[in-house]
Amino acid sequence: MTLTDLLRTALRSVSANKLRAALTMLGVVIGVASVIAMLALGNGARAAVDATFQSLGANQIQIGQRFAMEDGEFQPTGKTLTFEDGLDMLSTIPLVERVEMSVSKTVKARFGKNTVEISVIGTTPDAIDGLVSSGNIQPVGWESGVSFSAKDLLSDGRFFSTDEVYAGAPVCVLGHQTAIDLFSADNPVGQTIWVDRTRCTVVGVVTELESTDVQERYRSDPNEGLLMPISTVIQTLYDEEPSVYMVVHVTDDNRIAEAKEQIKDYLRERHQIEQDADGNYQDDFDMLTRNDILGPQQEAARTFSLLLAAMAVVSLVVGGIGIMNVMLVSVTERTREIGVRLAVGAKQKHIVSQFLLESILISASGGLAGIVLGILAIPLAAALNQGVALLLPSSIPLAFGVAVLIGIIFGLYPAIRASRLDPIEALRYE
Repeated sequence: MTLTDLLRTALRSVSANKLRAALTMLGVVIGVASVIAMLALGNGARAAVDATFQSLGANQIQIGQRFAMEDGEFQPTGKTLTFEDGLDMLSTIPLVERVEMSVSKTVKARFGKNTVEISVIGTTPDAIDGLVSSGNIQPVGWESGVSFSAKDLLSDGRFFSTDEVYAGAPVCVLGHQTAIDLFSADNPVGQTIWVDRTRCTVVGVVTELESTDVQERYRSDPNEGLLMPISTVIQTLYDEEPSVYMVVHVTDDNRIAEAKEQIKDYLRERHQIEQDADGNYQDDFDMLTRNDILGPQQEAARTFSLLLAAMAVVSLVVGGIGIMNVMLVSVTERTREIGVRLAVGAKQKHIVSQFLLESILISASGGLAGIVLGILAIPLAAALNQGVALLLPSSIPLAFGVAVLIGIIFGLYPAIRASRLDPIEALRYE
């Protein structure tokens, strides 16, 4: 028999019992729909993890002061991270490309009769480049997916320079809303304002910004505040030197683990941290890389995906058992037909091919219906998972391939059993 003959015979046999075939497909339909929906949920969970920490570059190490609970309050441990720690790190460790440093404090800014209470951020000149690379903010109305530069973040003036940071110059850059609050419609560049008791010359104004995360736009406003050289803030706005937060950029992200160990050794030496009796270091700083955060999060997402996949596999196995059951019944019902085919010269491989093809037709049809149902079910699954679901194009052929494989696996035994019937006994079967 040719493949066309086998296919025609299989179609005729399946369509002869439409209701039974439909009920048999139902298990495969549910299983494949589960596979589609579960893969979308798993991919969505992993994508959500990546999106949450997209501001952490692959070549970045974040360093902050370590805190410990004392008398019911969190207190800094050991020595604080200083501005000098960051400056010397750049010249001491070859793998360090640049070090962004920052401190912050709530202050009162005043110009004339206008006074606002805002947060001042003392930082380094490359902080504005860090804002660009973070991907967390963009100019208002900026087209999604279109890149922008540091110049696009300034509506007037300039950002302070490296020389001004080293000199502790009394200069500042205003946020868009802060400029409006202090100067209304006037141009603030070149004007002098008071930041607490420090006179400060405005050298630039940041353009109006918005968060790239729509939900985050309702929680915080990036347009309020002002930026000053970190040295100026430390010298003029603090009585005691504050702990500095650092973002270290490594020259080679493939060597970030090596750079992390070098920075640990460097800070331990500067802070005079010695090994205890057990050979451990009681560090007074915390270091964080993208892998430190994404590793456990992605592992949890993978575990979640595996659990969902296991549920879908159970559904498919149940569907496969249904196919095997129906095919065994079909073999029993068509015993005389099989005997006639064998008696007139049909070979065992023809009988195997015929029943296996019927099984595949049932599972493949159920797979197609399951794909449609799974795609339609994704919005509902996303609603139950806080709107996080992502269907990859590769999921569809994967689900269909699994459905066909189920038909082959669970249809093989009935097909082999049919082919091994004795022709004489089969012809006698009533």
